[in-house]
Amino acid sequence: MKDKRNIYLDTVDIEDAKQLYFREFGNLYQNQTELVPVTQALHRVTSKPVFAKISNPHYNASAMDGIAINAAVSAGAHERNPVCIKEGDDFIYVDTGDYICDAYNAVVMIEDVYPNDDGTVNIMKASYPWEHIRVVGEDIAVGDMVLPSHHNISPVDLGALLSAGIKEVEVNKRLRVGILPTGTEIVNPGSELKPGSIIDSNSRVFEGMVIEAGGDPKRYDPVRDDRELLKEAFLKAVDENDMVVINAGSSAGSEDYTADLIRELGEVFVHGIAIKPGKPTILGRIKNKAIIGIPGYPVSAFISFRAFVIPFVSGQMYTEDKPAAEVVLSKRVVSALKHKEYVRMKLGMVGDKLIGTPLSRGAGVTMSLVKADGILTVPKNIEGYEAGTCLDVELLRPLKTIKNAIVSIGSHDIIMDHLNDMMKKSDDGVNLSSAHVGSLGGIMAIRKGETHIAPVHLLDESTGEYNISFINKYIKNKELYLLKGIKRWQGLYVAKGNPLQITGLQDVIDRGFIFANRQRGSGTRALLEYHLKKQDINGDMIQGYEREFTTHTNVALSVQSGNSQVGLGIESVGRLMDLDFIPLSLEDYDFIIPEVFINESKVKSFIDVLRSEAFRSRLETLGGYELHEFELKKVGEVNQ
Repeated sequence: MKDKRNIYLDTVDIEDAKQLYFREFGNLYQNQTELVPVTQALHRVTSKPVFAKISNPHYNASAMDGIAINAAVSAGAHERNPVCIKEGDDFIYVDTGDYICDAYNAVVMIEDVYPNDDGTVNIMKASYPWEHIRVVGEDIAVGDMVLPSHHNISPVDLGALLSAGIKEVEVNKRLRVGILPTGTEIVNPGSELKPGSIIDSNSRVFEGMVIEAGGDPKRYDPVRDDRELLKEAFLKAVDENDMVVINAGSSAGSEDYTADLIRELGEVFVHGIAIKPGKPTILGRIKNKAIIGIPGYPVSAFISFRAFVIPFVSGQMYTEDKPAAEVVLSKRVVSALKHKEYVRMKLGMVGDKLIGTPLSRGAGVTMSLVKADGILTVPKNIEGYEAGTCLDVELLRPLKTIKNAIVSIGSHDIIMDHLNDMMKKSDDGVNLSSAHVGSLGGIMAIRKGETHIAPVHLLDESTGEYNISFINKYIKNKELYLLKGIKRWQGLYVAKGNPLQITGLQDVIDRGFIFANRQRGSGTRALLEYHLKKQDINGDMIQGYEREFTTHTNVALSVQSGNSQVGLGIESVGRLMDLDFIPLSLEDYDFIIPEVFINESKVKSFIDVLRSEAFRSRLETLGGYELHEFELKKVGEVNQ
């Protein structure tokens, strides 16, 4: 007598089924890791953060064709007062990418060089130190996080890893996927066909999908509908693979044994999913391995396999196409009329708007490709676009991933990379999409409703208080919270051992040291201006004052490489670069959060990570921080 028919319970929503199943097995599979050469790591998924071992460029390189000079020889140069210099004594000719030796610290573009008949040249304007030079670490600084954990390695990522001196990378192990076709009617291709016979094609499709996703398939010959034979085949496949896919036998027929056998040998989480086709899908476990029963009809089988097997194999819980999307620009984009330009963009959904922030646009900045979520094409004969313009942007990542990101625009700190890594590892799997535009830029982004959070550290010279007065000055009629709890040390970076015996900012003036400065609008620049004012120092007297860096890392690297003798930045980066550090101020590093976002799940996830012991432990390892009790403080002037 035939076994009684299977009766499945109410079907489960596909998103609920995915969340349940991936929560059970996602970490289990992603904890199986292996070390592979970078050259063989395409589309593998990182198991932990990857940090740069060397800087890129690792030498000071000319950014232009022209002549290399010491900036001092050009002092006073003007069209009405050209400076005449001699090749060999005062300059050498260089091409783009050439090494700039210690004798020179600036490049004059070849179109600004006017040769004389006697071998000398005239220059018509003064240069400043490191003008038109790609300094050590302009693209990647040693110790930078090149890739976070759980990141699918793309072709441009390979270039970034190699440029950062990384030869091997730890990735999630390739999953071995057992593919077991079942059914008395199923036969291998080439077998004698009888009425009722069906050629097994599904398993070959699945093999290809697993290989394409980066897995290792193991296909078995079809097993007929005999309970004991099926049981034996199930156990063999479980022992030989990381996960097993059973094709056919998942429905409610009298010879559909799959669900009953999984229940006998392990457990069934879901039998029946609210999708069409693919409803009879089974999600189960045997011996702590994922067992997925999928329907026999080819289209149903494909839909189910793509939804529940491929995410495990690829190391990504969801897969989507990468279409274009309408994006609101958070910053003005300027472009030359004579070129079509491709601008790399960081994207995130803020309220009902997809916000795009341009990344660094230098042709040699590999990390802008690694970090980019999309590419904005600026056509030829267009000067650019104003902030607030709505434009189509080609997506480089799934829209679901972008929408799941929490957008942070504001001050730079290396903890933002660590927070991103920790959030990706959390149950919510939220990405942190960070754009470093300085504290004032973050306040402007809050004002325009273009970010969920803004890291800020702006000191009010008159009150000694951080951030509040600037919020009240620039943001009206918005209800905001200020999340306080992190303090960090800012101070001067000097070479290891402080061989120049630098004691403070006055030494920079008195002894003519070259200073690595931060950009206008950054909290660190504001802190510098505060200390200069206290000591009655004019910034124009400082060598290098006009050259601006957008991160603490690049300031520190300028000092480490000898391009500058001193710079102002946070202690944690100084430690990372093995520099000596002269402390100046313990400052507040706060986060502005609009009230409208405070109860969003991804913002709550961000706050939870900040308050976690794991984050506290990371700060202690980094050094240079003090973590206090986190306080959400209501701020902002409403109805002014």
